[in-house]
Amino acid sequence: MTFSVVARDPGTGEMGIAVSSCILAVGRAVPSARPGVGVVAVQARSPRGLGHVLLGGLAEGTAPAVLVRRAAHAAEDVDRQIAVLGADGAVAADTGPGSFPVSGHLVGEGWSVQGNMLASPGVLPAMAEAHEAARGPLADRLLAALSAGQDAGGDLRGRQSAALLVVSGEPASEEDDGVRMDLRVDDSGDPVAQLRMLRNLQRAYDERDYETLALFAPEGARDLYAALAASRRGDRAAAREALEAVRARPGWSAWLASMAGDARLSAVSRLLG
Repeated sequence: MTFSVVARDPGTGEMGIAVSSCILAVGRAVPSARPGVGVVAVQARSPRGLGHVLLGGLAEGTAPAVLVRRAAHAAEDVDRQIAVLGADGAVAADTGPGSFPVSGHLVGEGWSVQGNMLASPGVLPAMAEAHEAARGPLADRLLAALSAGQDAGGDLRGRQSAALLVVSGEPASEEDDGVRMDLRVDDSGDPVAQLRMLRNLQRAYDERDYETLALFAPEGARDLYAALAASRRGDRAAAREALEAVRARPGWSAWLASMAGDARLSAVSRLLG
């Protein structure tokens, strides 16, 4: 019913999971993560609270392999599937003998891919190969694996939801909750593609890519980003036109006045001055 990848970035220590399924809101059901502790995938017909129990075991210092073995032996049903990744990169997975065919898991150094009720036996090898070959931030490597799984057939029943969750390798603090990315597509005809779009939009926000945001941000903010983009490239006419469009929106003039000290808007003002 579901396919997922869990992995750790040995360079940054970040840990994450990407998952897709033909159920509503898989991001609510499968992934669990705790900064500085680990990431867990609990799928098929595993108990809903098992993810939190496994994270608790990781926090107490229990190895993923031990946690997976305990969960497998304690399971009353045989059609559950789990993967556990610790903050040190140790990983273990288990697929119950009664899991829906095609099902299974593959484990590598600091990563695991797993799935059940898959469209073909090639789904998991495709995910593993894509993850190993991908470069860049962990979120992008997780998405590469998930996309490869979907391209190889994905969930036998079809497509509905997907999620991407990345957390820090360091424990959360008052200043930093440790969540690096938490994106979800709860109901879509092509959830993995939608998840990639959300990742690109998140990247644009993080990198202040105003040109992209001017196209894809919510309608009310597009003119503002268009003004910032025009200011960055030195296009006075375009910046003025976009800023006037912002001011014409109800309530935005007052907001602009309240943001007079913002360095980005000051750059627009200097260009138009």
